[in-house]
Amino acid sequence: MAERPARQGPKAQGAQVVRTEQITPHMVRVVLGGEGLADFSLSGFTDHYIKLCFAPEGADYAHPFDMAAIRESYPRELWPTTRTYTVRSWDPVAREMAVDFVVHGDEGLAGPWAQRARVGEQVTFLGPGGGYGPDASADWHLLAGDESALPAIAAALEQMPVGALVHAFVEVPDASEEQKIVTPDGVAVTWLHRGGRPVGELLTAAVKGLDFPEGEVQAFVHGEAGFVKEIRRYLRVERQIPLPQLSISGYWRLGQNDDAWRAVKREWNEQVEREQESGTAAA
Repeated sequence: MAERPARQGPKAQGAQVVRTEQITPHMVRVVLGGEGLADFSLSGFTDHYIKLCFAPEGADYAHPFDMAAIRESYPRELWPTTRTYTVRSWDPVAREMAVDFVVHGDEGLAGPWAQRARVGEQVTFLGPGGGYGPDASADWHLLAGDESALPAIAAALEQMPVGALVHAFVEVPDASEEQKIVTPDGVAVTWLHRGGRPVGELLTAAVKGLDFPEGEVQAFVHGEAGFVKEIRRYLRVERQIPLPQLSISGYWRLGQNDDAWRAVKREWNEQVEREQESGTAAA
């Protein structure tokens, strides 16, 4: 398949809330715009992400944040906290960027902010970054994720090449969390309703139960780290799919908040790679 474009490094930028929309009972869309996005642009990735910067209580600096100056002049406890979110869409004509947030009441930092965001509110973000986009040279495409990966999966499905063979699985709590996604003819999503089951259980079973088509697959698997690890093992060890054809990452981990997960994510990933790549070599 074709080589992936080089990843972009993040940079600080400012924007303001243009509007918000309740997409599903637990998904809120915040649309950002304003003069700060005059020079903003995206490449060909469909998993573009930004890091939203949240000032802690007591901070007196203004948007857009000068991150270097803040780190130089303020104690660490007054530095902004960042949260990473996928860019659901970018309108280069209107200069508007949509970002979707999973919301569970007052749980977390970014979700409650999105629920309360008001038109005109200023924001600072880093980015964009990204590394995945549908490869037209792939024989078929596999996409799998929970609701946290839905914005990236939806963006990828909308950009699939015409005639592409796609198997897409999205696990959500129930039917009320399904979304309408405009896709090329022949591309559809299999929605899996989790209910009271452990997150990722249905998703893992769906991927393992899939009758894999012939040819090279390009796979995108993201969401809770536990099931992502299991699906990665299946694809790498049992299916022997080469790493360059896989985009796999744990966006979050059950039982840990975002800060705790980010603190151990690199070590977790390295351990998973050691375990599974040794299994690949032995297979």
